[in-house]
Amino acid sequence: MKEARLDWERASRTGVPEAIYCEGKSALQINAILIEARAKGRSLLLTRLDAEKASALEVALTYDAASETAVLGDMPSATDLGVAIVAAGTSDTKVACEAQRTLAFSGVSADLHIDIGVAGLWRLTECAAQLQDKRIVIACAGFEAALFSVLAGLIKAPIIAVPTSVGFGVGAGGQAALSSALASCAPGVLTVNIDNGFGAACAALKILNATIGEPSK
Repeated sequence: MKEARLDWERASRTGVPEAIYCEGKSALQINAILIEARAKGRSLLLTRLDAEKASALEVALTYDAASETAVLGDMPSATDLGVAIVAAGTSDTKVACEAQRTLAFSGVSADLHIDIGVAGLWRLTECAAQLQDKRIVIACAGFEAALFSVLAGLIKAPIIAVPTSVGFGVGAGGQAALSSALASCAPGVLTVNIDNGFGAACAALKILNATIGEPSK
């Protein structure tokens, strides 16, 4: 019995790529998917792929440990379309890098700014000028996630908020960050699920596709 049915027309139909969510899949199941993709000459993005599972795969991939993503096939040339990604703390880097890697797989480059959270506002104010002319800003933050509201009050771009599971106590698991994003009083904050860097990047791609057309690959 075939265990995976890949959506090869997703990119042309929706503007976002087919991707393989690897958490919960065995190396054997992922290998079967990769073999099918390779036979069809197709590229694939793999997300939530830890290093141990990646090392057990038989098909050659380009693996990125920082984002726990991998790519089968060649990455397209990246175009600057005015996207930036910010991470409140260094601990939020993996989620931010997942978003950056997803955009790159679709041919969109994104500036990455790390450790500019509100615990030291001077770091954010120093970075704000670089963000002012961006079309879209993806923000990743845990704990109370005040970064989302502060950013939306400083810059013109819509903020795609990614609550992260970074935190402890009442901030554990990203629930406080998610509530903060949803309850933001600053207009222009859009929210995806906890730790969903991939989903944030796909939202950015759809906005870009709708406003300036799909990037060339």
